Amino acid sequence: MNLLESIFLGFIQGITEFLPVSSSGHLAIFENLFHIDTDTGVLFDVMLHVGTLAAIFLVYWRDIKKMFLAVINIIIDIFRNLFILLKNVFRNEHMPYKRIVSTSYRKFVVMIIISTIPTGIIGYVLKDIVEIAKTELLIPGLCLMITGCVLLLALLLPRGNKTPKDATYSGAFTIGMIQAIATLPGISRSGATITACLANGYSRKFAVKYSFILSIPSIVGATILSIAKSDIGVVSAGMLGNYAAGMITSAIVGFVCIKTMMVVVKNNKYGFFAIYCFLLGAVSIAGYFLL
Repeated sequence: MNLLESIFLGFIQGITEFLPVSSSGHLAIFENLFHIDTDTGVLFDVMLHVGTLAAIFLVYWRDIKKMFLAVINIIIDIFRNLFILLKNVFRNEHMPYKRIVSTSYRKFVVMIIISTIPTGIIGYVLKDIVEIAKTELLIPGLCLMITGCVLLLALLLPRGNKTPKDATYSGAFTIGMIQAIATLPGISRSGATITACLANGYSRKFAVKYSFILSIPSIVGATILSIAKSDIGVVSAGMLGNYAAGMITSAIVGFVCIKTMMVVVKNNKYGFFAIYCFLLGAVSIAGYFLL
């Protein structure tokens, strides 16, 4: 894989990760159509996702900072409650316990954790299927058709107003399951999770924020697993330079597309993306049978 191919795939990753058209589906289709060998397989795809991860941090750094502080305070209060429990049991005291989920950001953190659990379990079970699916054009094409249907569904959903304060943990679990299924190439993670958030009555602003921040644990986990399984020794200095170019490209383009997606969801403008997914899915399916 040369520098231009890396930048090209980085551009595709950045523009499709956050727009509801499936980044994994596009990468699978273009790698198959143009016979691009990424040399280390899934490792390169994950590195592109790291670039888009940087874009998420740039856009939502204030929320992520508050969530990080919320995690620290949750841990502190858990240990305080353990200390209170010991005093109540062994000293026969009746001290009140600290409320763990006492703010909206603490609840947001808990919801992200709940959503991540089914994503991790189902994603691990499907990982071999996902790898096989990426090598052919048929499954990404069919999954893009599914994405088109999901986006049409989003057009019909009523406008919600739920924030973390009003959201339920069962809804968070469902969204996590949807995200796990979206690991299949061609099913848009952002499109599927945002639609699931809207179906749960979340406000449009919160739905976008939830979807993109929810991707952070998955990207970090996938990166760690891929690096652990990959033979880093085969990655040359030239390959690292190409990978870096792809990552930077995906980060810059991803930043712009997050801002674009905020407007798309706010104004409920999914129709174009649904049509695009149907057309690209048809091209991918046709390519499978004709090439």
